[in-house]
This record gives sequence, structure tokens and C-alpha cells, in this order.
Amino acid sequence: MAFSTSPRPALQPRFIQHKKEAFWFYQLVSVAYDQIFKPQHWNEDMRDDALEPTDLRDPELKVVDVGGGTGFATLGIIKSIHPKNVTILDQSPHQLAKAKQREALKECTIIEGDAEDLPFPTDSVDRYVSAGSIEYWPDPQRGIKEAYRVLKPEGLACIIGPVYPTFWLSCFFADLWMLFPKEEEYIEWFEKAGFKDVKLKRIGPNWYRGARRFGLVIGCSVTGVKRGSGDSPLQLGPKAEDVNKPVNPFVFLLRFILGTIAAAYYVLVPIYMWVMDKIVPEGQAF
Repeated sequence: MAFSTSPRPALQPRFIQHKKEAFWFYQLVSVAYDQIFKPQHWNEDMRDDALEPTDLRDPELKVVDVGGGTGFATLGIIKSIHPKNVTILDQSPHQLAKAKQREALKECTIIEGDAEDLPFPTDSVDRYVSAGSIEYWPDPQRGIKEAYRVLKPEGLACIIGPVYPTFWLSCFFADLWMLFPKEEEYIEWFEKAGFKDVKLKRIGPNWYRGARRFGLVIGCSVTGVKRGSGDSPLQLGPKAEDVNKPVNPFVFLLRFILGTIAAAYYVLVPIYMWVMDKIVPEGQAF
């Protein structure tokens, strides 16, 4: 598999890659998230394609959807898994309020929580799914280590997230906005956490030809299998972000505004890609 190799700048402020900023960002966008923002980068076909490697054939599997938000990925999970066996976890009560309104998810357990400090016992779930959440984690390695811990032996984790672009302007806005990992970074994080059989599958809308040049907000599905019982062998220090630490409200507001402006670029990119798909002859990248 060929990985992207474009260099990243040393300074990566990533204005929304913090729990507090992501919390308020989603309070702002949750009103129209499912109708306006998500369909551009994350539709039902992509979701089902991304979940396919997770092997959800047994309806009695116990599944956690971490960073589950409004429950869009969960709707794909419960196509195969009984809702009573599914837990949705997210730090945003505004997003979870949308999930609670979905009739199909009424039997799911819906809780607030932190992807880097999961409220589940070690060796307790069969499948771990996280779609569109890793880009907001201050410490992705810690979140993937937690995925390893809560899984049962031979349990499978699936993380679905963005990919780093190669076009210079997209790189600029990606590094301003939130975490866009490179494909090899996903694999390295999984392997360091202790997973075996790590695999990466590229996903994207049918009309998103050549989009890896510009980056995909949802661009790959990475899976790994837990080797044995117990916690991950990886040892980490303190968390990267203390959510209880006071913040300067003026600095916070400035960062939030700049991050939201950067996010607007990734609202415009799929519009551009859709137009190009209509005018560029089939088979040609752009």
C-alpha cells in the first residue's frame, strides 16, 4: 500500500483539536450537522463500506461506538447488532441529544464520556468502533490504547477518520483546523498499542475522484485485533489536555473562531470536487 509522504509543518496549532474546543464547536454545528455538514464527507454508502471490515455478523456482539455523536455510525452498526448490545459514547451532550431522538436507537445505551478514558472494564467488549472522532483527540495514541484495553481478547477495533492531504492549501487548513493523520500514522498507533492484523481501507464518496490530494474528512477505516487479555503493553505519561484547567476566554474565543474559519474550507472542498466530477472526463483525476 502506498502512503502519503508530504511533510508537515513543525507548528500545528489545530484550533479545534482540543476537547473543550470540540465541545463548543459541536454545540454550534449540532443544529444542522446531520443535514448540512456530514453528508458532504460521510454518507450511508461510505459508512457501510467503512464498517464492513469490522465483521458485525453476530447480533449478540457487544459493541461500543466511541465519539458516536448523533448516532449516524450506530445506525450502520445496528443493521447487524441488536441495539441493546450497543453503547454510544460522546463528550458532546448536544450531539447525543440528537442520537436520543432517533427511534431506531432507543434500546442503545447512550452516555457522555471521554475517548481517552473510557468508562468500560478491561476485556469487556467485542467490537470498538469510532467514526469521525479521532480528529478531535489531543492524544490519538492514548485513545487507541484505550480501545485495546476495553476489547476482549481477539476483539476488533475500527477507527474511521480523515486522511492528510497533499495539496498545499488543503494542508494549511487541515493543520489549522484539526488532526488529519497520515495513513502510516494510523497503522503505527495501532501497532504501538499492541494490535495485530492491522489493516487500512480507503473510503470516500463516489464522486470524490482524486480527493486524497485535497484531504477527506472521512477518508479511511483502520482495523486491528487485540492480541490477548489485559491492558495495552504501551505505557504513556499524563494526558495531553487537562479539561479542568482554566483557560483564557479571549484566547479560547480567538482559537475557536480561527478553527471554525478553517473548517469552512472543508465545506467548500466537496462542492468543488462535485463540480469537477461533472466536468472532468471520467477516468481522469483532478
